[in-house]
Amino acid sequence: MQPVVPLSRPWDAIVVGTGPGGATVARALARAGMRVLVLEQGSAAPLEGTLKQMAGMGAIPGKGAFLHRDASLLVQGVTAGGSSALNFATASAPPIDMFARHGIDLSDALASLRAELPIAPLPDRLIGPMATRIGDAARAAGLDWHKLDKMIRPQTCRAGCWRCVYGCPYGAKWSARDFLDQAIEHGAQLLDHAKALRVVVNQGRASGVEYVRDGSTAFARAPIVVLAGGGVGSPRLLHASSLGARRSPFFSDPVIAVMGTVDDIDGGAEVPMAAGVRFDADGISLADLTLPGPMYQAFAAQAGRLDRLLAHRRTLSIMVKIRDQIGGAVGPHWVSKPLHPSDRIKLAAGVAMARDVLQHAGASHIFASHHFAAHPGGSVRIGAGVDSKLQAGAAGLYVCDASVIPEAWGLPPTLTLLCLGVRLGAYLTQGCAVPIPVADSETRTPI
Repeated sequence: MQPVVPLSRPWDAIVVGTGPGGATVARALARAGMRVLVLEQGSAAPLEGTLKQMAGMGAIPGKGAFLHRDASLLVQGVTAGGSSALNFATASAPPIDMFARHGIDLSDALASLRAELPIAPLPDRLIGPMATRIGDAARAAGLDWHKLDKMIRPQTCRAGCWRCVYGCPYGAKWSARDFLDQAIEHGAQLLDHAKALRVVVNQGRASGVEYVRDGSTAFARAPIVVLAGGGVGSPRLLHASSLGARRSPFFSDPVIAVMGTVDDIDGGAEVPMAAGVRFDADGISLADLTLPGPMYQAFAAQAGRLDRLLAHRRTLSIMVKIRDQIGGAVGPHWVSKPLHPSDRIKLAAGVAMARDVLQHAGASHIFASHHFAAHPGGSVRIGAGVDSKLQAGAAGLYVCDASVIPEAWGLPPTLTLLCLGVRLGAYLTQGCAVPIPVADSETRTPI
């Protein structure tokens, strides 16, 4: 994907952010023949699958990483494709009933995406020895442990690779970059390293976006603006545009990694979250979580287990993730998300289950990390920050990312955000959104 310089004429639509929601909408609008400008704060450079590049996309303090109360680390991907470039490619279906309660039907969008995308459990040949050992132990412990749907192309995935979380350089893992490339093929114009500052609103209608790139501030005009800056970025943009509150409560899906060493496996390079179990009523999920060596060592050091730093290739890891209560706040320049007492209870219950599984696997030296999180959302919720059409604060302004998820979550959001993007793209291209003329003499593409 090659970023280009925007045209001087107005655009039909501007999409801010290239995660699953933004890339899906941009593709739909470009396919419909609309002139689309896409602004991405991060880089569109090809994925290399290296620690250095991953750290630049997801570990820069205040940009891709936030350390807040309870010593919790919140991370997000600031790059083309958003966090989907760095996630574990798990395709959890959206809770259809949850969205139906808010007047949103995602069933058709889900069916179309399942027909288009590589969504399926991994074949046995791509499930590594650590995930196999954990799965066998979990079933022996009485858990309904099963393969999870992954957005991975098995024919190009390399068994024994560890680069999912670093950014797959082989094209095996689906990410929103795929849809972004298709949007560009249909004429969308991408500007990377372009940070949106605010949405400009005139007489109650969106008229464009002010952004900064290469140290210079610029303004792009369009009657439709779609914010897809994520659970942290979108509420901040709305506040900066005088369209949202200074503080926005949110959820973060806290995670603890529970780890234990076995003596008869020499591994450490697998696709993470190959299988797991969900307890939806309790808001607890477990899955295998084999991570690259440096990330494992960071967890071990964080937990004070320096004696385990060199045990990566023999250590089984289980992810415990919970559905946390909405609270804390995304602020203009800070993030705070302390755990609620009920969150601590859920995490303790999940950790106890994970320890039991590791004991059934014959593991020793079992320990747990501090909690961290990677799914900030619910900060511009449907029914509060946006309506059922995802419109927010002004005519022609929409939000399509994890910030609009209407209730506490606890699930990987990628497939849900794709569904929302398909739905919003259809709405904007099927004559449902009222076109807003821009004051100039050019002939504009019909909406």
